[in-house]
Amino acid sequence: MQSLNIIWKVLAILAFISLFVYWKKRNAVWGGLTIGIIIGLLIALFKKGGFDWYIVLKVGIIGVLFGVFSELLSKIGEFLKKRRSQ
Repeated sequence: MQSLNIIWKVLAILAFISLFVYWKKRNAVWGGLTIGIIIGLLIALFKKGGFDWYIVLKVGIIGVLFGVFSELLSKIGEFLKKRRSQ
């Protein structure tokens, strides 16, 4: 179980770094965080055993990482489109 906590710490650090990298404009990273927090709140509200903030945090981290993945796919697509047109 301790290794699972280390994994979430590493993912949280990556998510915070990503938020700072994509700070200036609206993009999929911030959208992923917003949707992740909303979904995390809903899950935590209906969870048996009471409200748990760690669920909100974990789903928010997952949302940020999905946003980063989406941004990277977009950049790869733009690169391939430019490469194809040359």
